[in-house]
Amino acid sequence: MALVAALIVAGLYLAHRALAIAPAPLESLPFQSGWRPEEHALSRYHVRWYLATLLFLAFDVEMLFMYPWSVVVTRLGATAIVEMFVFLGGVFVAVLWAWREGALRWV
Repeated sequence: MALVAALIVAGLYLAHRALAIAPAPLESLPFQSGWRPEEHALSRYHVRWYLATLLFLAFDVEMLFMYPWSVVVTRLGATAIVEMFVFLGGVFVAVLWAWREGALRWV
């Protein structure tokens, strides 16, 4: 069975190599007028931008929680306000931690 499976895989591989059509270079190159890339895609940005992106996503998710809260705050009353301030306190602690770790420094 192993020999049959190996022969099938080898046959499929050889058929692919023999029948594959090479892609057009203009369609497979990057969008910048078809120029060849000068550097690797992951080496373009400094690592500090990833920290900034994570902070942005954290605040973006915070807004996702605040919009529905603003709709129901009048119906729920003081408990909703207390819960939101607890949530914002947690976010504030996270920002203080990021500040202490140097994630907000741009130099």
